[in-house]
Amino acid sequence: MSAIPDNPYLLLTPGPLSTSPTVRQAMMKDWCTWDQEYNQLVNAIRDRLVALALPESDAASEEFTCVLMQGSGSASVESVIGSVIPPDGKLLVLANGTYGKRIGQIADVLSIDVKVWDFGEQGAIDLDALEQQLSGDHGYSHVAVVHCETTTGRLNPIEQIAKIVKNSNTCLIVDAMSSFGGVSIDVAKLDIDFLISSANKCIQGVPGFGFIIAKRSALELTQGMARSLSLDLYDQWKCMQEGGGKWRFTSPTHTVRAFDQALIELAAEGGVDARHQRYLQNHQVLVDGMRALGFKTMLEDDVQSPFITTFYNPTDAAYQFEEFYQRLKLKGFVIYPGKVSDADCFRIGNIGHVFPEDMERLIKVISTELYWLA
Repeated sequence: MSAIPDNPYLLLTPGPLSTSPTVRQAMMKDWCTWDQEYNQLVNAIRDRLVALALPESDAASEEFTCVLMQGSGSASVESVIGSVIPPDGKLLVLANGTYGKRIGQIADVLSIDVKVWDFGEQGAIDLDALEQQLSGDHGYSHVAVVHCETTTGRLNPIEQIAKIVKNSNTCLIVDAMSSFGGVSIDVAKLDIDFLISSANKCIQGVPGFGFIIAKRSALELTQGMARSLSLDLYDQWKCMQEGGGKWRFTSPTHTVRAFDQALIELAAEGGVDARHQRYLQNHQVLVDGMRALGFKTMLEDDVQSPFITTFYNPTDAAYQFEEFYQRLKLKGFVIYPGKVSDADCFRIGNIGHVFPEDMERLIKVISTELYWLA
């Protein structure tokens, strides 16, 4: 199956991404935020997200809940950071890219005591050092980590990290923005306290809101802690719980309806495992084809996620990324510039309503656009 060419190009980006025609069609109806039918839809979405986060732990469904939050994915991250850390708390951020560092920036702006442990944009989180850091009286109340760091596409070892963090009796916050829905994550098995993702990533909806899957016991302790009115995680949850799915402030109704359709299509595809397999196939076709054309990947294969892949730019003096980008766009593909500060690179996303046949078409187009080799 190939993506239906009803748009001028495919977005080969880490989100927003190419959506199905039926997801876009779902936004063609207006909804009232106070309407019972709409609020029931919101609650059904919340329940389905919790179910996705508990692939092997159905018995734990009452232990976890879900909160939808207006805004970008970063707004949901800020909601968690600003709402769950008490005034005397201290946050440790494990960073190996832009989005880990952004968590630290959020904490700084909110005057939260924070240490950003920067392992470098191309570096791996040192698990032995982390275990040593969190041994004894370490002083941290919370640890935050990005699962898939889309700066490079690195997939951080969340299972090992979670075990170390939870053995230290510390609250764990996981930014799963670019991974949730595209790979199995069991929040109960990993004992994650707060997991954050967004509508416009692997579930293949459109931008407009993020969501937080939280351990009820941890969330209930956060009442009155929020440093923001509109991003108050506890109050948003309480309103949704007691109001039958009602949001405190105006909700992104069209985006919510599109997300509902995206969840239907995720189930129809075979669930998270089936989608993960498609993303893996997309990635393999892409990497094999690009390497055959002479492009080099930044990361080693064993740490590379199937969600977005970073390639080094060619070193030929005639090559210019902007020209390469525009040529591909004219042929129906939009790629992403690099984000690594000390490397000349670009990125190609493998997620969204994109299939291995689309990646094969991309490779054929790129093979005809190697103008710097002419």
